[in-house]
Amino acid sequence: MRTTILACGCAFLVSAHAADTPRHWSPPAIATDRYESSPAFTPDGRELYFMSSSPRFEHYRLMWTRCEHGRWTKPEPVPFAAPEPVLEADPFVTRDGKRLYFISARHDPKNEDFDIWFVEREAQGRWGAAQRLPAPVNSPGAELWPRVDESGSIVFGSNRDGGFGGGDIYKATPQRPAEGGSGWRVDNFGPPVSTSAYEYEAEISRDGRVLVVVADRGDRSHLYVYDYFRAEGAAGQWSERLRVPAKREVFQVGPLLSPRADRLLFAQADGAHSGELFLVDLAPQPDADWPPACGR
Repeated sequence: MRTTILACGCAFLVSAHAADTPRHWSPPAIATDRYESSPAFTPDGRELYFMSSSPRFEHYRLMWTRCEHGRWTKPEPVPFAAPEPVLEADPFVTRDGKRLYFISARHDPKNEDFDIWFVEREAQGRWGAAQRLPAPVNSPGAELWPRVDESGSIVFGSNRDGGFGGGDIYKATPQRPAEGGSGWRVDNFGPPVSTSAYEYEAEISRDGRVLVVVADRGDRSHLYVYDYFRAEGAAGQWSERLRVPAKREVFQVGPLLSPRADRLLFAQADGAHSGELFLVDLAPQPDADWPPACGR
């Protein structure tokens, strides 16, 4: 048992619990022979955004579905999507529901370089025009899986130059005028989160104390859960808690934590159904009302 004193008792509860067995979650409306992954809900739980790709996890497209009359509607491309064959993926809706981040190669004629883009919700409820984040958030390398924490910083993966391995996890912090400017400062998470392996997605909890990292350590990409510990009077540090007990023979991607960080949605191959969404409990007595269920 850990003896570190934590600032949040709930973090200790989570860290003391091994993950449960994942079970299939994909709603019938979105479960197809394609690979569905990377779920993101609006705050009211009435809209679900996700990535749809070919069964071989190629040709990424952003899709969305709405909860209407007790069921999810047939998914359709997001209204701000670039025309095919542009690749787009990794949606994230901010906690206030006013902004949606995603990655896109729409700026690259070769359709190879992913950067972080966003759209804002207009007064009428529609999403506005897509806007690309500036450097140094985006780089000549690929940026993946943008997630915004409570401070407004963006956590993301990138294979940019200067990292520890094939890909690392970064945090982009907005700089206010009092801090020397209106741009961004980008920092590598460093060990033990960023290593000589290939880390490329990171889902962070609302309180900033749980991190789920997608990493390929030489045996496909799998999910690793980290907890943030801080002893009294000392600097905080990340500590790996567990590897999510998903299928070893396939990769896992697209982690989404519940608001209490006690449940996790992710995607993995599921036989004839290609990629599907799975749900796993990370703590005892998790929030049974998450993920949002249309028709409940």
